[in-house]
Amino acid sequence: MSRILITGGAGFIGSHLADRLLADGHTIVVLDNLFTAHPRNIGRLIGHERFSFIKHDVTEYVYVDGPVDAVLHLASLPSPVDYLREPIKTLKVGALGTHKALGLARAKRATFLLASTSEVYGDPQVHPQPESYWGNVNPIGPRGVYDESKRFAEAMTMAYHRYHGIDTRICRIFNTYGPRMRADDGRVVTNFIAQGLRGQALTVYDDGARTRSFCYVSDLVDGIVRLLASAEVDPVNLGNPREMTVLEFAKAVQRLTGGTSPIEFVSPKDERTKDDPHIRQPDITRARTLLGWEPTVSLEDGLLRTIEYFRTVLAGEAQ
Repeated sequence: MSRILITGGAGFIGSHLADRLLADGHTIVVLDNLFTAHPRNIGRLIGHERFSFIKHDVTEYVYVDGPVDAVLHLASLPSPVDYLREPIKTLKVGALGTHKALGLARAKRATFLLASTSEVYGDPQVHPQPESYWGNVNPIGPRGVYDESKRFAEAMTMAYHRYHGIDTRICRIFNTYGPRMRADDGRVVTNFIAQGLRGQALTVYDDGARTRSFCYVSDLVDGIVRLLASAEVDPVNLGNPREMTVLEFAKAVQRLTGGTSPIEFVSPKDERTKDDPHIRQPDITRARTLLGWEPTVSLEDGLLRTIEYFRTVLAGEAQ
């Protein structure tokens, strides 16, 4: 059993990871400033004998009393709504936040795991995307603040590994969905589910021909746990290789939320889709080979669980 710190641990993926690691017998410390996370994500963990919470901004100096065996750096602003509204904060979390989290790992002689992203590949010219692909990113576009923050974080992580000998891991996370996502985060999953449950039109940007690959959160968390337990230093893709168009995904959500909401094609009025990847599909050969991992939750099962969560959340907001 280990004592593990999770930055951004009150967020969507971080809170699920905290649940899993607690269930595995570890002691968990969550560090989060709650800027984008909702406290209800970790509310049921408060009072658990092996859980503690520190409200803190990871871009500031991080101090944690006692031993720490692993630092899992998940703090970020990954939703388009957040990084378009807070571009400088997004860059600071990826740069300064990663530096502070690595500094803690070095001080504690802890293993460090960086939650990176498929966005490091940008709008890819290689398909599907293997870890060996260096990407096609516009560094000065509106999405560049998120893409480049993660690319810098990967470079910083490898520099600490090579120069300071820190034991590091890098997971590149592809589109992930599940309970505890924010209904207003601007991502395609939450947009469609919220619209479908409210009886509104499902707004598909442009012609819906862009492709995505959707991984249910429990599958992703299992991959992260396996990567942490491995000795793999180089980046590993974690995502579902089943590729589908955004329009196909909209039709699936339309059917599972009741089938009454029409699909409406729109052109976004902001910069949300500028440099938006046209295709996205992970090559998970390394994850299968090195970790014995691949997703097991079907899209329909995962969507039904996610829709039920949002049905409860939206009903509470309406009261």
